[in-house]
Amino acid sequence: MGHRYIPLTEKDKSEMLDVIGIQSVDELFTDIPESVRFNKPLNIKEKKAETPLLRELSQIANKNITSETHASFLGAGVYDHYIPTVVDHVISRSEFYTAYTPYQPEISQGELQAIFEFQTLICELTGMDVANSSMYDGGTAFAEAAVLAAGHTKKSKVIVSKSVHYQSIEVLKTYTKAQDIEVVEVDLDGTVTDLEKLKAVIDDDTAAVCVQYPNFFGSLEDLEAIKQLIADKKALFIVVSSNPLALGLITPPGEFGADIVVGDAQVFGIPAQYGGPHCGYFASTKKLMRKLPGRLVGQTQDEDGNRGFVLTLQAREQHIRRDKATSNICSNQALNALAASVCMSALGKNGVFEMAKLNMEKTTYMKQKMQEAGFDVLEGISFNEFVVKFNKPISEINAELLEEGIIGGFDLGFIDEAFNNHMLIAVTELRTKEEIDTFIKKVGEYSA
Repeated sequence: MGHRYIPLTEKDKSEMLDVIGIQSVDELFTDIPESVRFNKPLNIKEKKAETPLLRELSQIANKNITSETHASFLGAGVYDHYIPTVVDHVISRSEFYTAYTPYQPEISQGELQAIFEFQTLICELTGMDVANSSMYDGGTAFAEAAVLAAGHTKKSKVIVSKSVHYQSIEVLKTYTKAQDIEVVEVDLDGTVTDLEKLKAVIDDDTAAVCVQYPNFFGSLEDLEAIKQLIADKKALFIVVSSNPLALGLITPPGEFGADIVVGDAQVFGIPAQYGGPHCGYFASTKKLMRKLPGRLVGQTQDEDGNRGFVLTLQAREQHIRRDKATSNICSNQALNALAASVCMSALGKNGVFEMAKLNMEKTTYMKQKMQEAGFDVLEGISFNEFVVKFNKPISEINAELLEEGIIGGFDLGFIDEAFNNHMLIAVTELRTKEEIDTFIKKVGEYSA
């Protein structure tokens, strides 16, 4: 037999055609004019047997450049981090891998508990009271937070720093376009938010002020100072923590008075995967918990006093009247949330701290070495990313690095001409001293 699995035999097809009263599959398309039908063979290779086909596909796949084949200094929202082996083993179990919405708690206790643990871990990291069961990614979580703020405060202006990931800002604009919510962007002072310009645009119609921590450029924002600017305005303080690993080392946003903390859990147990899928998270203060989008899992007891888990405080449109719903988001990234939970549990509190510490220490080392080598390193307190200005296009430098087995940093000129020839460099715990030193030596040769 040339196939592992044949889902439909010719006999099956014949029986189905008889039931619906036609002679051939072509009759199903009689309503489509002949002139617009595709009536020639597809321009693809002839079929192959399984073994040569798998060999060819493997050869094609081996041409890919990944963090397994090259040392990666590319971050900008998706990072190359250590993933404990146990993560794949757990999420590959059929009871998790095939699970979807836990509508029936009596047969979904394992999935519900996994989600509950994710919520708990996110609360501990962010310093917030409550977290939901996850969202699609950090960008949609951020946009949902802004919409919630506008609805909660009954105000129509959302202020966002340009230090927030540029793609998240675009998602925000898409969400708010049809809701008459004004998005005001605030310029930077170097690699952090310009506080004077931020102060100038905050007014009584401000629903929320949004910043990223660490921000898109790798620098740490002064959350305490920003919170003071909105203390008397009744606006919500939204903090985007796109790299929650940093919260294992730096002071969490909850301790600075953040009302909502959102971000992406990709750094915990989720491979880069060419940009997705990932797992967004959404945490808030207790006063906002009934307005959280998506699902919320709560712990309870059954009639015999045993611990159990249920979906609770449901404000999603599938569970209540649509006009009363705070969001129409209908799903979550349960499998990726599980991966993040397993990763954080395997690392433990000390492991997360040590991993975050390595990121900051290796970044500090690379920044210092680049400064000593005469490179123009922009100022800012960094976690695991920083910005360097070069004297030639970043695309040319990255092309040269690729020849040396190195994936270079992000070309910031792609998002803003003011950052032409600027590279955003990411240094994670996986980068070795040898890789860092080689990077610095090579870029020195290319940009001399």
